[in-house]
Amino acid sequence: MSQNINIEGGCLCGGVSIAAKAEKKSIGVCHCSMCRKWTGGPLVTIECGTDVSFTGEDNVSVFNSSAWAERGFCKQCGSHLFYRLKEANKYTMPAALFSGVDDFVFDHQIFIDEKPPYYDFANDTEKITGAEIFAMYAPKE
Repeated sequence: MSQNINIEGGCLCGGVSIAAKAEKKSIGVCHCSMCRKWTGGPLVTIECGTDVSFTGEDNVSVFNSSAWAERGFCKQCGSHLFYRLKEANKYTMPAALFSGVDDFVFDHQIFIDEKPPYYDFANDTEKITGAEIFAMYAPKE
C-alpha cells in the first residue's frame, strides 16, 4: 500500500533540487553490477514512483543504461539523481539526496546474487535475486 510521503532534497552542489513522494518509508539496496559501477558501491535507494519534480533541470543529464531504464545525474557536481524505468516513468532515487528520511527502514536488497563477497549488511532484509527483479519489472516482449 502506497503511503506517498513528501520528501525533498538535492544534489551536492545545489544545482538540482528534488521534490518527490516516497511510496513508503523503505530503503532498498541494489547490488547489480551496473549500479555498483555507477556508484562505486551498492546503490542505496528510495522508491519514488512517478511523482518526482526537479528544479534546475538544465543541470540534469541522462544516460540510457538499457533499453528500458535510464540514470540521471547532475552535470555540474556529478551527483547521482535517479534510476528511472522509462515505460512506467518510475523513479528510484538515492536515499542520501533527501533530508528527513532518518526514520525510513532498510528492508530489502535486490540483485543479491550479484553482491560481491567483500561487503555485507548486518540488517535482516528481504533478499531478491536479479531473475526475480526481471520477472517483476522487465518489459514483456
